[in-house]
Amino acid sequence: MTLAISFPTARTADPSESTVPTVVGARLTVPLLDGRQVGYANLDHAASAPCLDAVRDAVDELLPWYASVHRGAGFASQVCTGVYAQARDTLRRFVGARATDAVVFTRNTTDSLNLLARALPKGTSVVLFDTEHHAALLPWRGPRVHRVKTPADAAATIAALDAALSTCPVGPRLVVLTGASNVTGEVWPIAELAKVARRHGARVVLDAAQLAPHRPVDIRALDVDYVVLSGHKLYAPYGAGALIGRSDWLQAADPYLVGGGATRQVVDWGDHLGVSWTAVPERHEAGSPNVVGVHALAVACETLSQSWDDVAAHERTLLRRVRQGLAGIPGLRVLELFGPEQDRVGVVSFSVDGLDAGLTAAALSAEHGIGVRDGAFCAHIATRRLLDRSGADQQRAVRASLGLGSTAEHVDRLVAALRSLAADGPAFTYAQVDGRWVPADDERPLPPFLREVS
Repeated sequence: MTLAISFPTARTADPSESTVPTVVGARLTVPLLDGRQVGYANLDHAASAPCLDAVRDAVDELLPWYASVHRGAGFASQVCTGVYAQARDTLRRFVGARATDAVVFTRNTTDSLNLLARALPKGTSVVLFDTEHHAALLPWRGPRVHRVKTPADAAATIAALDAALSTCPVGPRLVVLTGASNVTGEVWPIAELAKVARRHGARVVLDAAQLAPHRPVDIRALDVDYVVLSGHKLYAPYGAGALIGRSDWLQAADPYLVGGGATRQVVDWGDHLGVSWTAVPERHEAGSPNVVGVHALAVACETLSQSWDDVAAHERTLLRRVRQGLAGIPGLRVLELFGPEQDRVGVVSFSVDGLDAGLTAAALSAEHGIGVRDGAFCAHIATRRLLDRSGADQQRAVRASLGLGSTAEHVDRLVAALRSLAADGPAFTYAQVDGRWVPADDERPLPPFLREVS
């Protein structure tokens, strides 16, 4: 039986003016220390994006049908199996994959890259830049891993990669590239770097976690071999991600996890078990599939694909507004890998002279209702190197990241709040508890579903 599952139409606040998809929580209000309630300015999309309304609606529509995938004869099971299979086709289209490419569903980008690292042929040389996110930096271990120090401009990265690949021993080679930096938002010259990799016979895996929510990604146009991404960055926070790309290395590798779904047959041979494994993609998807998460991810990809022009225009306007606003604040230093002219997505990280990053983030939240991230953003080498380069007096930064839930009012509120903090500091008293800054006297009520834990 062939089942076709339709996607909900993306809703907008005012269809006559915009087709930017809307998100759950757009009207969320939060309490401030002074007793007021304000609309929540979520400027932390790079960590976890809110859920699209279309995704929430699609999940609600699926839940009554929830059943096993691949293993049930019931009609609901057949529906869920169809949903799961359809999601693979959607993800393949979303990244412009080849018909022969595998689509393996995972938990997130970190899971996907660890899976690929486990599947590399013996003796594979891996080349990557040292400013990668930890998800792309840490899975590769051993003497054949070449970490290249990221140059100060985009053009120099091409020469640096060429030089690194020239030193690799004979054998399989893999280049690990970031699509967009989660620290600065800068978009890397992916196609140009892939061309260098091809000259050296290397494959390329693209970490698209930060790029895919903002721009179309095309495997064939970029000439990369693998793309990895996360649903929780793509407005689908239901625990699914994907590894999409060439199937030969994945097919030759032992399963990433072993268990039901990865096995074709198990027999008792007395002193040990005989096992034959299924083919890719099921080979690396042991256990009951997360059909709800996979469907959510597919709907998010489909929704974004229908709206790219408006999504990009929305982000460009807000990014220009926030960068212009931050540029006028004395003592605020924006972090950049390659410089202000580099193409970038809606991510800006910065430090404020004399003001601890954690305290800045805490005050933005408690006094202004603004959610940002502080720290080194799971990219410690990149963040600390950029802070040192900028002349900052600290080892942590603040990051504001834009997305579909962001508005001009959010940006203006951030700029005004930072101007006030840079000039006068926080208006309330804060203390460090377990390494985090928190208001010293915080009587704000928690939502009723959150029980206090002693």
